[in-house]
Amino acid sequence: MVSRKPRYNAVVELPFGRVAIAADSDGLSSIMLVSHNTELQPPDNGVARKIYQALQRYVRDPLTRFDLPLNVVGTDFQKRVWRALEKIPPGKPITYGALAKRLKTSARAIGGACRENPVPIIVPCHRVTGAADRGGYMGQTRGPAVQMKHWLLSHEERD
Repeated sequence: MVSRKPRYNAVVELPFGRVAIAADSDGLSSIMLVSHNTELQPPDNGVARKIYQALQRYVRDPLTRFDLPLNVVGTDFQKRVWRALEKIPPGKPITYGALAKRLKTSARAIGGACRENPVPIIVPCHRVTGAADRGGYMGQTRGPAVQMKHWLLSHEERD
């Protein structure tokens, strides 16, 4: 059996950990939180470089708005939720329930669409929180992904 390394167009260090970027000429298709053992890799194409530069701007300024080409795969419902996420301003999180009410669906369905978001940070699913706490992130309720969500929310609350 041959083991294949995942194909990324960049692996970069950000304040909350390493992320892998997958992008081609059609746009960004995924951002993944990866292990700190994953080898850093500079962007290998123009779109990945543009995404990396946008992430660097966001780290410096949490009010940065992203205007990047996206090439994401999802259901019509997921894409509707993701478009709604893009409208949530930095530093102004909304609960799963409030977003569900706005979109005339359930909080559980919103959580499911957020969990399947292939481009976190850019499509800011971290801005959707639980009614009683910050909630999970990327399908996890603890660990590095949740720590990433906490960092992102705290970063945006600074202003």
